[in-house]
Amino acid sequence: MVKRDSSCGCGGATQTAATTPVHNINNNSDKGDLSLFSISKMDCPTEEGLIRAKLSGMQGIYQLDFNLVQRILQVRHAPGLESKILNTLGPLDLDARLATEKDIDSAPPSTQANWWLLGGAGLAAIASEITSWLLGSHNWLVMVLALAAIAGGGLTTYKKGWIALSNRNLNMNALMSIAVTGALLIGHWPEAAMVMVLFTLAELIEAKSLDRARNAIRELMNLAPETATVQGPDGEWVSMSAKSVPLGAMIRVRPGERIALDGRVTRGNSAVNQAPITGESLPVDKGPGDELFAGSINESGALEYQSTAAANDALLARIIHAVEAAQGSRAPTQRFVDQFARWYTPLVFAVALATALIPPLFFAGSWMEWVYRALVLLVIACPCALVIATPVTIVSGLASATRHGILIKGGAYLEQGRHLRWLALDKTGTLTQGRPTVTDFKMIAPMPAEEVQILAASLAERSDHPVSKAVLEFAQIPHDRLAEIEAFEALAGRGVRGRIHGEPCYLGNHRLVEELGACSADLEQQLRALEAEGKTVVMLIQGHTVLAMFAVADTVKDSSRQAIDSLHRLGVKTLMLTGDNQHTADAIAGQVGIDRAQGNLLPEDKLREIEALAGRGRVGMVGDGINDAPALARADIGFAMGATGTDTAIETADVALMDDNLGKIATFIQLSRSTAHILWQNIILALGIKAAFLALAFAGEATMWMAVFADMGTSLLVVFNGLRVMRK
Repeated sequence: MVKRDSSCGCGGATQTAATTPVHNINNNSDKGDLSLFSISKMDCPTEEGLIRAKLSGMQGIYQLDFNLVQRILQVRHAPGLESKILNTLGPLDLDARLATEKDIDSAPPSTQANWWLLGGAGLAAIASEITSWLLGSHNWLVMVLALAAIAGGGLTTYKKGWIALSNRNLNMNALMSIAVTGALLIGHWPEAAMVMVLFTLAELIEAKSLDRARNAIRELMNLAPETATVQGPDGEWVSMSAKSVPLGAMIRVRPGERIALDGRVTRGNSAVNQAPITGESLPVDKGPGDELFAGSINESGALEYQSTAAANDALLARIIHAVEAAQGSRAPTQRFVDQFARWYTPLVFAVALATALIPPLFFAGSWMEWVYRALVLLVIACPCALVIATPVTIVSGLASATRHGILIKGGAYLEQGRHLRWLALDKTGTLTQGRPTVTDFKMIAPMPAEEVQILAASLAERSDHPVSKAVLEFAQIPHDRLAEIEAFEALAGRGVRGRIHGEPCYLGNHRLVEELGACSADLEQQLRALEAEGKTVVMLIQGHTVLAMFAVADTVKDSSRQAIDSLHRLGVKTLMLTGDNQHTADAIAGQVGIDRAQGNLLPEDKLREIEALAGRGRVGMVGDGINDAPALARADIGFAMGATGTDTAIETADVALMDDNLGKIATFIQLSRSTAHILWQNIILALGIKAAFLALAFAGEATMWMAVFADMGTSLLVVFNGLRVMRK
């Protein structure tokens, strides 16, 4: 019997159970516990269908989520059902057990096959065919050789076929078992043997191809080294497991070494190759204060850095888990295919049964001839090629995107990308560098400039907005000279406020000054002049008096103009949404070629603009801040600037651009279109070839050999075609 574990309906090698089962985690649902099960023989929708049929009707089961890449099943269930779930899955022979940390953090085993046994089965099948030509098809040696071939190559298929039939599931193993058995019963011994061997061989080739798609994602795990050089309490540097390194530990990385954990540089300067994580083609210079990502490569100088995330929470680990989870979410085409396959197989089985019975019973047809035609129909009817066409293409697309530094959180978003008609973009940190500097400082009230700067820096120091950071950097007030602030509050889309020495003070934009009634004709004139130059102006206000103004300019990213041009060539229109004034918005939009620009927007205003665009086609939103989160959530596809974006924006978005390069959005749309093109190629190929051979079968021109080539040949064709996405 051939051992295998990575094809539709195939078995596989049993994994060794590790310690500490992982269950009852992430229990934040309205009801039930969440348990994770490792199912080492769950490789494709065939096994998923068996499990769904077995568990869906079980009392106390609320939700099933399948991760076919990692072979993990998540079950939301009533408390205490873990053992019952395992007992229910036991008869399916899929090696189900409670998942461990090792199952979640390590790659599943690749396909294992006994090629010697399969080779022997193939030789026996060929010998059976030759003996049949020489001695006749009913010679005892023909039968013995055929049975030896079936035993060597098909016992696993028979076993799985029986399990499927006992669970009233007509999967490919069940159909093949029926067809081969029927061929034996009507005396087609050599043909039955060769059909089973070819079926097994094709499944193994398909399994190896699917492993390639699976490993394209799981290979990311090998990017981060297992050990790190950590400074101990005594100051000595020691090597220890990366998983054991605590937060805040000091780590040293030599030139040429991979970085083991996320962190922030404390000492040294070097060029770091971040291509495996962000997709950037050139090394990035790193120095004290700069971020490092696990899995990137230190190319030149030695670095010392402080870890900022545990191994399981590093950016690399989050990418891996996000892509695996994305693979489990059904894309629209995949949901359509799954629904189609549910009625397609039983329908063709019923047609095959009618083909075997009606002509002999009612039209004096030959039993042997019509039963044979029915068996050919059964083999052709297997929907494997159709069912496998979508997941392998989607997984390949997700893997390709990850290699380009694009993290897509679901196959649905990969499919929807080709439909985008509008893309709305935030300004600061998205189109611009997000590191503005103060270009103009003007005193308005008659008081010492240093005192004004102390007040402004005290407010700016409490805010993480780029403009506030620019004011703080410009003022250069030592921390011990900053004023105490009471009742500090961030005012979304306006600025910040707090009480200093009992007086209400504000650091905010034009909108805030108008709301406070502190504007004047002279101030308006000065504001218009600065804003016309594309500068953002914030003012320090005490009570209702404007004390000073700071004009801040942010430089446009070099990649922004090219990115917008690429989007326009793809037929996507662009709109900039910003909280800055309209003059600044128009100036930046003109520099990069944005179609429209809307300024003076609060978070709710951005949301309203996205809702207005939604009626004109699919709309995407790009942002990097907390104030972009509502618009990101409302858009059909939300894009977060991954490397510098806030956690809120990244969690809310559907796609993260790991190197903050807007050009990756055009890459994403092109990949979406390529994936959809190949996806429909596969569906048309699968259905077209099936239809042609079904017609031949009804006409009596198709043999079981042709049926196997039609079925498994088509499966291999769509798998290899789907893998082409990874080269896009």
